[in-house]
Amino acid sequence: MASSTSTTTEPKLEKKEEENPGDDEDTGAQVAPIVNLQPVAVSTGEENEHVLLDLKSKLYRFDKEGGQWKERGVGTVKLLKHKETGKVRLVMRQSKTLKICANHLVLPTMSIQEHAGNEKSCVWHAADFADGEVKEETFCIRFVSIENCKTFKEKVEEIAESQQTKSGESEEAGAAATELIEKLSVESKDKNDKPEDREAPAPTEEKEDKKEENADEKN
Repeated sequence: MASSTSTTTEPKLEKKEEENPGDDEDTGAQVAPIVNLQPVAVSTGEENEHVLLDLKSKLYRFDKEGGQWKERGVGTVKLLKHKETGKVRLVMRQSKTLKICANHLVLPTMSIQEHAGNEKSCVWHAADFADGEVKEETFCIRFVSIENCKTFKEKVEEIAESQQTKSGESEEAGAAATELIEKLSVESKDKNDKPEDREAPAPTEEKEDKKEENADEKN
C-alpha cells in the first residue's frame, strides 16, 4: 500500500514543477510600455489661496420649484483666503468626481444660522457660481459632529465680520482721500491766483496817506 501511495503522488508533484518552471529565473526580456503617458499639471484655481478651514460634509440646496431640499454632493468644504486680495470664498467639491457643488464669496451680508431640529446642520443664502453662472441659492450643510458644525458657523461669522471691518476701513480711507484732494485743490487754486489780486489793498493805503496829508495842510 505504501508503494502505491508514492506512485500516485509523485506525478502530481512533477506536474506542478512543470506548470511553474523557474519562478526565480531571469529571462532577460524587457517589455516596453505601449503608450507613454506624460505628467500633466492640473490647476485647481486654489494655488493663490490659503486654506482657513477644511471639513468633510454633505451639502444640500433648496429647490424653490419643488419646495424641497435636494442633495448637492458629499465631499470637503473649504474656506479659502486669497493671498493678495484677502477675499475669502467658500468652495466645496464632491469627494469622488471633484465636481464643484458650491463656490461663492463670504460677504459681510452673509448670515448663517443653525438648521431647525438638527444641531449638526446650518443654512445660509448666497450668490453662488458653482454652475458657471451666478445663481441665488439657499444652502444647507450637514457635518459628522456638532463640534464641526459649530466650528464652521463661527469661522464664517468671523470672516464676514472681518470683511465688514475692511469694507468700513476702505470707506473711511476713501472719504479721507477725497477730503485731502479737495484741500489740495483749494490750496492749488490760491497759489494760482494773479499777483494783482493779492496786492489789491495797496491803493487803499495810498488813499489814506493822501487824506492825512490834506488834513495837515488845512490845519
